[in-house]
Amino acid sequence: MTQDSEKKVFRVLQLKFTLPTSDPSQFVGLIKATAPYYELFGSRQVRLLQNVDNPSQFLQIIDYEVHETLETSRQQIAGDPRLQAFLQAWRQMFPGTVEVDVFREVEA
Repeated sequence: MTQDSEKKVFRVLQLKFTLPTSDPSQFVGLIKATAPYYELFGSRQVRLLQNVDNPSQFLQIIDYEVHETLETSRQQIAGDPRLQAFLQAWRQMFPGTVEVDVFREVEA
């Protein structure tokens, strides 16, 4: 089976973090500038949510599709040099920790 004919799976990546300011304009600029990185990894939509009770806390939600075989080998994806360079630059923006969770949709 070729990669093009492989089954794709839908995932939702959530990144929860706190910025040094409650003004998200700088981060919105980063999201726009890094859109090609998101697209490399199957991104369909990127959203940024701001906590109304704690305005410096944000949640970035990335909806993406990935080939099922790549999903089963996340370490292979994590080792990609392009992703490593992106994550290194991304982490330098945040003084605290970043919580990362990956979800799959459950049919009701």
